[in-house]
Amino acid sequence: MSDLFSQDDDELDSAAPDSQAGALEGRPRSPLAVRMRPRSVDEVVGQQHLLGAGSPLRMLAAGGAQAGPAGPSSVILWGPPGTGKTTLAHVIARGPGRKFVELSAITAGVKDVRKVMDEALAARDLHRTTTVLFLDEIHRFNKAQQDALLPGVENRWVVLIAATTENPSFSVVAPLLSRSLLLTLKPLDAQDVESLLTRAVADQRGLAGRVELSAEALDHLVRLAAGDARRGLTTLEAAAAVALSETPAEDGTPPKLLLTHAERAVDAAAVRYDRAGDQHYDIISAFIKSVRGSDVDAALHYLARMLEAGEDPRFIARRIIISAAEDVGMADPTALQSAVAAAQAVQLIGMPEGRIILAEAVIHLATAPKSNAAYMGINSAIADVRAGKGSTVPPHLRDAHYPGSAALGHGKGYIYSHDAPHGVATQQYVPDDLVGKNYYVPGTNGAEKAVGERVERLRGIIRGGN
Repeated sequence: MSDLFSQDDDELDSAAPDSQAGALEGRPRSPLAVRMRPRSVDEVVGQQHLLGAGSPLRMLAAGGAQAGPAGPSSVILWGPPGTGKTTLAHVIARGPGRKFVELSAITAGVKDVRKVMDEALAARDLHRTTTVLFLDEIHRFNKAQQDALLPGVENRWVVLIAATTENPSFSVVAPLLSRSLLLTLKPLDAQDVESLLTRAVADQRGLAGRVELSAEALDHLVRLAAGDARRGLTTLEAAAAVALSETPAEDGTPPKLLLTHAERAVDAAAVRYDRAGDQHYDIISAFIKSVRGSDVDAALHYLARMLEAGEDPRFIARRIIISAAEDVGMADPTALQSAVAAAQAVQLIGMPEGRIILAEAVIHLATAPKSNAAYMGINSAIADVRAGKGSTVPPHLRDAHYPGSAALGHGKGYIYSHDAPHGVATQQYVPDDLVGKNYYVPGTNGAEKAVGERVERLRGIIRGGN
């Protein structure tokens, strides 16, 4: 049988393992994620918002005359891990007349940067070669180290491709930021990751068809990747090794990579969850009912199941906001504030730290006193409106600001509430056919008990009872 791990001349050593055992135990040093790195812009998966025809990044990758004299000399790629920052740098470096140099801000210093700049200047002047400097984790460079990049960037000795997972507005010095094109990369969606893994199974640089990937295993690996291409390819490689070691190919038929192989390879059980099917609705239903029922432990369990299955945290945050208004309501008005703050914080922070924020909001809601009075009140009011109840607006409440409104009696007899004792006046606000109708019926839990007492006093004054 041929080796599991195909080699690529650009990436791997010339020596290949002598047997299947060698492929599994003594793999080539380059991992699958490196071997599957795209060789052209057209092979890049995801980030299509940056790679359209005529886009600066595509023109920069083309190199030569297509890049144009006014093309960007430097690019800062900002995005979460596994979204293609290193990949794009390699694609750009493959352009004609390019030399690729890679530095890591974790280990490189000013001396290393200056050496690259000197060599880049010599390569440009003596050999007409453009140096592409890929600097990973640029946010780890201090001001002096970043300043050392400026001469090479400004004079175009190098094409700087800087990658960062931190907001460049706070982590990159202003002079360097102003001389660079800032591009924001997005996490890959499930279809992008699925396409990437499917290609890696068949591609000669990848697994070269040595295994057949089952639909269940593919779905599990896509969920585990969580938009990170590198993570997806790494887990695929590990799962393929497990599959081949347990079920060797027979008669030239590749073994099937099953869900159990994927689970063992990454030590993570598959979460039974269909984001477009019954389990999606069943689990969110159980989650909401657990919050409503004040079972904080069950609520956290269902929250964890959704997060581990790759559910969109924004969807969960929206459901938490609805629950705060519908199930907690005025019994604890701060619950809605916590829910909204959690949704905004998750948008700002992202995952995985967002799980802590969501958990805090869930705990607040699950342990809060409950009231659906606001929910029932608006539903009752809408039911009356749909039934045709609610006659014309009382004349004293109508708009009295336009000429001729006074002759129609608009505003006549209106009492300005702030002129009345305690800021509450006795007058009719509802249409005639709804006088005495109570839509809001406060509960007796938590803060709503005091709200209910206040509502009764207010109604007494407004309706002339007191």
